[in-house]
Amino acid sequence: MTIALSRRVPSFQTGYGRTMIPSPTERDELFKRFARALFRGDMDALYQVVTPGFLWSFHDGLAVTKSLQGPDAIVAHLDEQKALLSAQHFHDVAFHHAGDTSFMTFRVSETVRETGEQREQLGIERYSFGDGRLGAKDVYRKPL
Repeated sequence: MTIALSRRVPSFQTGYGRTMIPSPTERDELFKRFARALFRGDMDALYQVVTPGFLWSFHDGLAVTKSLQGPDAIVAHLDEQKALLSAQHFHDVAFHHAGDTSFMTFRVSETVRETGEQREQLGIERYSFGDGRLGAKDVYRKPL
């Protein structure tokens, strides 16, 4: 049995110093805690698993592109999503760990609150790490 441990690698985000990259097992735990905090809207819990400078870049597959940095921007985005959508369900979620990056692939079903329009999209999220926490989340979607 092999146990994967965290490792330190050069930091490409800062250009100097070192940053801890979590093992796949540690990443899985980070993602569980991140998702739980995000879906509850608990920014205190969220900022225990992300770096202080966490950046969430988001493209909705239609027209919206956003860069969310800081708890206020994330809460505003979550509130906008709740106002826009009456339902949102993620399916076929899978994580893929590759070197110092992780990817999440998924399918999402959404219902637009105002019109009742049903939307289906495929998506991929790219995650990077810093100091053993999530440092960035890049979201890309495309309609089916």
